[in-house]
Amino acid sequence: MFSSSLVSRSAAFVTRRVVTPANTRAISSSSLRFAEEGQAEVILVGCGAPNRGMGWYHAVQMLDKKCPSASLDYVVEPWFMGGGKDSPAGQDFAEWQADTEAAHGTKFAGSLEELPPPAAPRLALISGRTADNPRLLKESIAHGAKCVYLEKPGAPTVTELEQMSKDAKDAGVEVLMGYNKNVCKYVRKTREFADTLEGSMITYVSNNAYENTPESLGECFERNAEGMLKNMVIHELALLVSFHDVTVDNIAEVVADKEFSSLQTLPGPSGKDFTDFDKIKFTITTKTGVTICVQGDRCGGTDSFATVSDKEGKEVFRYWMPDDDDKVHVKELTEKYPTAMPYFFTQDPDYITVKERVAKHTVSGEEAEGIANIDIAVETLKVAEYLTPVLSEQLK
Repeated sequence: MFSSSLVSRSAAFVTRRVVTPANTRAISSSSLRFAEEGQAEVILVGCGAPNRGMGWYHAVQMLDKKCPSASLDYVVEPWFMGGGKDSPAGQDFAEWQADTEAAHGTKFAGSLEELPPPAAPRLALISGRTADNPRLLKESIAHGAKCVYLEKPGAPTVTELEQMSKDAKDAGVEVLMGYNKNVCKYVRKTREFADTLEGSMITYVSNNAYENTPESLGECFERNAEGMLKNMVIHELALLVSFHDVTVDNIAEVVADKEFSSLQTLPGPSGKDFTDFDKIKFTITTKTGVTICVQGDRCGGTDSFATVSDKEGKEVFRYWMPDDDDKVHVKELTEKYPTAMPYFFTQDPDYITVKERVAKHTVSGEEAEGIANIDIAVETLKVAEYLTPVLSEQLK
């Protein structure tokens, strides 16, 4: 057991420990409080590897005080503080852990069971493997979370996510989603322009920067085995559900762009075959008369954008993420973190916005404007599960 004496955020508290089922140590609750008045006590659940994990980048932003209502007090990382500790990535994590403990006093644990009771309104930011989310949500609720920030898509299946929603509501815990594109500037600007043009159609375009090789895409397919529509393009589907009246029950027609789209079966690093889209484009028409298009390309680059077409199908508006102003910021971050994933930087302001609004909501109850809740996430996952076989069949 750690000492029960007063612990402050300083380099004086640095500890390295290995957590195993037979040797679990708890963090003392005596006088432990880092979150200040007006801040949520944040637990990051699932950090991932430095420079690669989305959880790690969430941590960096909070440690750099980019989210004034969020105090990152605890990091729970089961894999790199457990079975993966001796891997190269695990050694990188241990080094980052030591630096973070020394610089900020943040406490690290291998499980939520090691944490003391909340000393301030507790926000659990779950950024682990999708398959682990149902368990991690239950554990976060059991260990005092007032609110949960859940990374997309929330769960592997609709059934699991619906159960998670029920568990949270039964416990009186709100679950808000990390669908950051809901607050993106390029989305807002595009929607505002489309509203001025009767009969217009929006196309949301999402790109990633994987190498267009069987090896690179096979690794991608295996690591994101839930599939492209439940992973990379899930943000765009959340936009459709949030802003464009798209639900499974309201879809009248789905048409794949066969010329653009590609469905491949490739071996992953394990040698097992995985079938997924490496790029997809489709148009949805709803029963209420909305027509909307989504395009995703795993090898399309680092930038996302949206376009507006007029009634004749001619593109009349395009807005990029990042825009010219944001590119300066992206360059600064790239220089600061040269080995980190490039998409962290293009979406950096939006990650901050979502975390800050959720953290402020956790403390004050103030509405988290524009932030998707778990009900939106359930409907989004339903759309993804509906579209995947429909589009796959059209591309055969």
